Amino acid sequence: MDISSIQPVSFAVPETPNVTPQEAAQRRELIQAVKAVNSSEILGQHNELVFLVDSANRRAILRLVDRKTHEVVLQLPPEYVLRLADDLNRKL
Repeated sequence: MDISSIQPVSFAVPETPNVTPQEAAQRRELIQAVKAVNSSEILGQHNELVFLVDSANRRAILRLVDRKTHEVVLQLPPEYVLRLADDLNRKL
């Protein structure tokens, strides 16, 4: 699994047939919260918060990204934890 590359942030909520109206509403609220944090520059002028869901296993990932270089400054959970979880799931 490779989720380390960063693409420009898109705030559109994708239409997914398995998403309940409640989940869609929660996603919209999350998008608004991320936009508010990023516009406030509370994370600094050069950083932005990026929230995504890994489509392969539907895990939530939170990243702090340098706006200029698109380098991941911090990721929660870290990449090694995601790989460990995948390895454990394969063994079960």
